[in-house]
Amino acid sequence: MAVYTEVTDEDLAQFMSAYDLGQVLSLKGIAEGVENSNYLLRTQGGTFILTLYEKRVNEADLPFFLNLMEHLAARGLVCPQPVKARDGQALGRIAGRPAVLVTFLEGMSVRRPSAAHCEMVGEALAHLHGAGADFPMRRDNSLSVPGWAALYEGAHGRADEITQGLSSLIEREVASLSEVWPRDLPQGIIHADLFPDNVFFLGGHLSGLIDFYFACTDAFAYDAAICLNAWCFEPDASFNVTKGRAFLAGYARVRPLSEAEIAAFPVLARGAALRFLLTRLVDWLNVPTGAMVRPKDPMEYVKKLRFHQHVTSARDYGWLA
Repeated sequence: MAVYTEVTDEDLAQFMSAYDLGQVLSLKGIAEGVENSNYLLRTQGGTFILTLYEKRVNEADLPFFLNLMEHLAARGLVCPQPVKARDGQALGRIAGRPAVLVTFLEGMSVRRPSAAHCEMVGEALAHLHGAGADFPMRRDNSLSVPGWAALYEGAHGRADEITQGLSSLIEREVASLSEVWPRDLPQGIIHADLFPDNVFFLGGHLSGLIDFYFACTDAFAYDAAICLNAWCFEPDASFNVTKGRAFLAGYARVRPLSEAEIAAFPVLARGAALRFLLTRLVDWLNVPTGAMVRPKDPMEYVKKLRFHQHVTSARDYGWLA
């Protein structure tokens, strides 16, 4: 979450006139995240998140995201729900941007996940994959292998501003992973961005998942590899095999991984690290002037990528057959 677009009192009044939520009590920008503009909105009718869609979000994809959240909730997954205006539509416009209100979830994200947190996230991710099995819509992953070259082209001329040799590292990885990327693994709806700030805990239990705006149709094991990168490394980018083992065990308890998925896991984890290195690099080099946003350091994923380059099997991540 972040704030790129300022919402004036007039903008908000016009937008809220379409809803039956009572008087607006407060509106506060949320600095976390990097993709969309987000505000915490309190009204007489409750507390909500107001999201204005920016940057990589294609407006044509918004019905997919909103319908998916409703679908997953109907199957028992706790996630935000779009709030519909009086005309029955969830999607509106504010300050020249497509926008939506979603329900507010109670809970807190964790800064330093424990192995127990990782295990709960593994279970939740597998439940998400199961809950999306009968979702009728499809969205291709624009930030998988076909999109990496374009991201690289948009940043490679300045990549060495971050650290010398980064441009050549990315070029080699894009070429190498494109050749060996597995394309026949079980797939369906994935979250594709289930980082710690997108998972809430309350009273020692996982209380909900948020931010489905990268959700798409792709390999389930790739989604698990994204999570492993996000949850199972320490702040110094060293891999914590205890957390990795807990995450993988939690996932497999709900949805056992196939032999092909296990064999492909090192390549998937390496690709997941490259994907977030690329998008973080682009964001780091292109922060809009005056935006209320804290771009994330791409070097974190350079370190993770280098770890994955030396992995030989899923056992290195804690997988126990």
